[in-house]
Amino acid sequence: MSGDQPYAEHEGAVLLLLLLAGLVAVVWLTVRAVTGLVRGRRNGTTLLGPAAVLAWDAAVGMYTWGLLHLFFFDDHTQAKACAEAVEGRVTGYEPTFVPLHFGCRTGDGRVTEAVVPSYLNPATLLLGICALVLTGFLVARHRSRAQN
Repeated sequence: MSGDQPYAEHEGAVLLLLLLAGLVAVVWLTVRAVTGLVRGRRNGTTLLGPAAVLAWDAAVGMYTWGLLHLFFFDDHTQAKACAEAVEGRVTGYEPTFVPLHFGCRTGDGRVTEAVVPSYLNPATLLLGICALVLTGFLVARHRSRAQN
């Protein structure tokens, strides 16, 4: 961040696009997971595929939940949240999309999160790792079946 823009914010157009993409993805992944679980349960097939889709759904949903926090905080609310988090000594903001963060910088250089819940990034990371592992198992299973 440059010194001439100490109160930079998340880019509004990017935030809106990510939010819309996240909402669409969550709905689509939820439908895919539920139909896969129902079909797998009815046919007696493995539930590994629907479980992987459900894990991706949870990871995307968690990130989208964080985006919603940012979307509904206007300039005044962000300033108020920062002032409360750092007891009124705010000298700037430090926003990032990955990890999702809206930091409030103080005069001594400390950065404190004020808008995005503290559980959000660790939960998103953990769910993403679960989704990757399940997807890896699914790919390995398909490859072993293709070779037989």
